Amino acid sequence: MITIHIRFFAGHRDIVGCAAMDMQLNEGASLGVVWKRLITDFPRLAGYTGRLLYALNQEFADLDSPLADGDEVAFIPPVSGGTPDTFVPFLITEAPLDPAPLVASVQTPGDGAVVTFAGVARDNFDGRPTAHLSYEAYTEMAVPLLIQLAEEARAQWPIGRVAVHHRIGHLEIGATAVLVVVAAPHRQAAFAAAAQIMDRIKEVVPIWKREHWADGDVEWR
Repeated sequence: MITIHIRFFAGHRDIVGCAAMDMQLNEGASLGVVWKRLITDFPRLAGYTGRLLYALNQEFADLDSPLADGDEVAFIPPVSGGTPDTFVPFLITEAPLDPAPLVASVQTPGDGAVVTFAGVARDNFDGRPTAHLSYEAYTEMAVPLLIQLAEEARAQWPIGRVAVHHRIGHLEIGATAVLVVVAAPHRQAAFAAAAQIMDRIKEVVPIWKREHWADGDVEWR
């Protein structure tokens, strides 16, 4: 027998009722075996089947991936900071976000453009009034992915340095949730790379947003 550690996030955690659990399996079991057992024990999880990303030891995997004793597993629901003393270009934080340190960190004398994108908490979603937002992240996996997305953009566009900070926790309306800052010799590449990075963050980085509606209801988006 082997023992694995399973982590739950966002809507999954609400369904299961805990942030993590251990599970014993036969040797040779795969990630798919774990998911089948989970949806048997927690049938509401089945609603996520087909819309999941799978992680094994903080790297993307598939349902056929074999497991070993001590592995950490996460089934990632759809993913549709202040400044520390030593600047960190890729950061998940509960502190308010400030673009100035990011701009200062990426700009060099050879750059003719620095593009800053700020995503902020708005007061509605599709017209439904929002009271506030909260964000949650699988931080150990999210930060390496932010770095990877910057490298992907750098391979496609002639850009220089990149910095990305994403906030988690409680956000009031108007607060900045994410900052993407890209420096480049020319503006076209900086704009294109910033847009690509932000699109990819929403596609694959395990960060979830929870809408706290003005009528008192809550919903993971």
